[in-house]
Amino acid sequence: MQDTTLRLIVLIGYLVFLMGVGLYQGSKAKSSADYNMGGRNIPGWAAALSERATAESAWCLVGFPGFAYSAGLVTIWTALGLALGNIIAWTAIAKRMRKEAERYDAQTYVDWIAKRHNKSKAATVVRLVGSFIIIFMFAFYVEAQIIGGGKTLNALFGLNPTTGILLTMAIIVPYTVWGGFQSVVYTDCIQSIIMIFTLVIVPVIGIIYIANAPAGTVYAHSIVEALKISGPTYSNWSYGLKGILAGMAIASEFAWIVAYLGGLPHLTVRFMSIRDDKQYKIGRNIACIWTVVGYTGAVLIGLVGLAIFGPGAFSDAELIMPTVCLTVLPPFLAALCVTGAIAAMISTADSMLIVTSSEFCENILKPAILKGKSIEPKKELFISRCVTVVVGLAATVLPFIIPSNMIHNIVSFAWAGMGNPFAVVTCCTLFWDKYTGKAAVWTMVVGFLGTVLWQISPMNAYLNSRLVGVIPALIAAYVATKLTYKTDGHDAVEITAN
Repeated sequence: MQDTTLRLIVLIGYLVFLMGVGLYQGSKAKSSADYNMGGRNIPGWAAALSERATAESAWCLVGFPGFAYSAGLVTIWTALGLALGNIIAWTAIAKRMRKEAERYDAQTYVDWIAKRHNKSKAATVVRLVGSFIIIFMFAFYVEAQIIGGGKTLNALFGLNPTTGILLTMAIIVPYTVWGGFQSVVYTDCIQSIIMIFTLVIVPVIGIIYIANAPAGTVYAHSIVEALKISGPTYSNWSYGLKGILAGMAIASEFAWIVAYLGGLPHLTVRFMSIRDDKQYKIGRNIACIWTVVGYTGAVLIGLVGLAIFGPGAFSDAELIMPTVCLTVLPPFLAALCVTGAIAAMISTADSMLIVTSSEFCENILKPAILKGKSIEPKKELFISRCVTVVVGLAATVLPFIIPSNMIHNIVSFAWAGMGNPFAVVTCCTLFWDKYTGKAAVWTMVVGFLGTVLWQISPMNAYLNSRLVGVIPALIAAYVATKLTYKTDGHDAVEITAN
């Protein structure tokens, strides 16, 4: 059987199975609460696997190995920041978010912020501003997943990227529209398992492959040798920079940690959806182990690719993951692992579609357009599905309007623009009893604008907005709280040790 035919059979079989699971789970959605957050009845193991699949996306399977291939050891700082951020999120924030969602009957992340500050005069503005930032930034995030799908299908079958983009969305939209959060979580679980399998098996077999390859068939016979002969920038921990510039480079890469601290709504809703505290503990343990193993594997895939092909062998470094799979693995296993890359993109794109739809319905449609009028559960569910269709179609068009080939750069932009303001809002709301609704609005506006303006400035090349952007958000949170604490209503914070 030809390799291409085998890959196609594996891919089609996986996608049919995935859509079947999604449609089955979707039949359980009977209300907007089920559609938005699974009725806050998700088992811990499912929430953890879904959160990991959603967080890692095309970034971990395609973008990050490509970054490791082109940059070398400096990527370890990024991996450390991401891993530590996720571990802190699960140990210090997730349990509190689960309890907060239960206490305030929150249907979305922004719905929680607004209800948490429901005594504030700015509660409605919180909904509008928060939802705008999420919808705006998720557009870029979904674009990255769609482009990743196009790249992977191009590597597998030689498909034109445009065809790959359309096929990717044709897979994602139907079961997301039908089942909402319930479908997304359980299909994410399948994808998460394939992803972690890929991130473990490819580096292990890749290291064995380069060690035993005949002389002259690979660039180097070990990762250490590849880093050494590729030049000083590859084997250096700071891009070859020294002094303060080296510190700035390391801090910029490590700063991926910030957004994990409650700044990513598509992950935070996973915490909010967990059934109870017992299930939270199961989820925390699974997620933390997955994180460490997953990021280690992503870095190693890129470095194995460096050892096989040498630096500069690809015009697009983000093709390294599927190319390594197809080089070192038997055809069936290669097809399965590259399907894991497609799984990563699907899991994030579907999550973002459903979060965008939920935020629009709960925070713009109901309070601003319907003016708080109650509607029948079935009609509300129908509206949610229609919004998901519109968002999906808009996301499909975006790569053609704002083209960009580098997944790493798109994710970095969206990660910082959304993560910086929301991380500060989440942490202040949870841990600072004087924090007000008006302060939350100013935190979001100043943090968002500060991050975006820095990102498009030349200074971003020296100190990344992932780090700098959180500073204006923190300043705005402090100053606005001091100015509004006595005049803007707020709830006292309950902080528990467990």
